[in-house]
Amino acid sequence: MIAAIKGKLVRSTPVLAIVETAGGLFYEVEIPVTTAERLPKNGSEVMLYTLDVYREDSQSLYGFATAADRDFFKILVEKVTGIGPKTALNMMSRMSVSTLRDAVASGDVAMLSKCPGIGKKTAERLVLELKGTLSGTASAVSSGAQPGAFAASPAGDAVAALVALGMKIQDADKAVRASAAKLGEDATTEQIVKLALSK
Repeated sequence: MIAAIKGKLVRSTPVLAIVETAGGLFYEVEIPVTTAERLPKNGSEVMLYTLDVYREDSQSLYGFATAADRDFFKILVEKVTGIGPKTALNMMSRMSVSTLRDAVASGDVAMLSKCPGIGKKTAERLVLELKGTLSGTASAVSSGAQPGAFAASPAGDAVAALVALGMKIQDADKAVRASAAKLGEDATTEQIVKLALSK
């Protein structure tokens, strides 16, 4: 299993990154939009946390900006009936992992149903099959969240605040991701919301 790839970012799109490793190998890595937003310029060094998925007729490598994102993707693909890698990538492209975790933890089927390829029944199954699983994951620990307390993160609170102000969930999530990336890990909810509203 390839746990991570480090090398030069040769080319990237919103859904794909090509990374040249020190051994002269070029890896084509499928990524969600939320990871693409955090990639450096082409030609820069990059590290992606990866998961390789083997199928009868194909082999694909999926990459993520953080180990927590990779772990969440793995749980979606391996634990939820009817969700494959493409659907999981689409979900993670539409909303950040913290927002998706919050939605699962709170049983917010309506929010999950807004992801491409996720209908109401699939969203309900996702909540049912993941609610207990997420509270004990390594990704929850690495993101600093306590089991069952995902909504307490500054980013999660900022998304909730923007939605309460009338912003669509996808727009709020995107604005919070951009603001949090600009402000850094120690940003407070108030700082994130203020910057998101100023754009």
